[in-house]
Amino acid sequence: MENSTPQDLVAQAKSAVPAITCEELKKLRTENEKLVLIDVREDDEFQAGHIDGALNIPRGVLEFKIGEAVPDKNDLIVVQCASGGRSALCGQTLQRIGYTNVKNLEGGYTQWCKE
Repeated sequence: MENSTPQDLVAQAKSAVPAITCEELKKLRTENEKLVLIDVREDDEFQAGHIDGALNIPRGVLEFKIGEAVPDKNDLIVVQCASGGRSALCGQTLQRIGYTNVKNLEGGYTQWCKE
């Protein structure tokens, strides 16, 4: 994808990684004990506020830390950031390294806080 803009990359990632709404995430969290919620924002963003139970694995170290945090590549993973862009890119990365059940939280933490 030569000459792609950051917006192009995010759009491609969003089309590759299924989205999940905040309402769907709330329902899944009550139904699925194995769901892993990963907040890919930087540590300072995470410390300022996050969804209860989320693991903070910043985007820059995701590939290095995901194997220890989620050894089973078939587990349900929901990635989230502030608005859904960075997490879509992370979701696509997870798919590329073999994770089979990855979803992106639509609107991210910002949308979670609104609801």
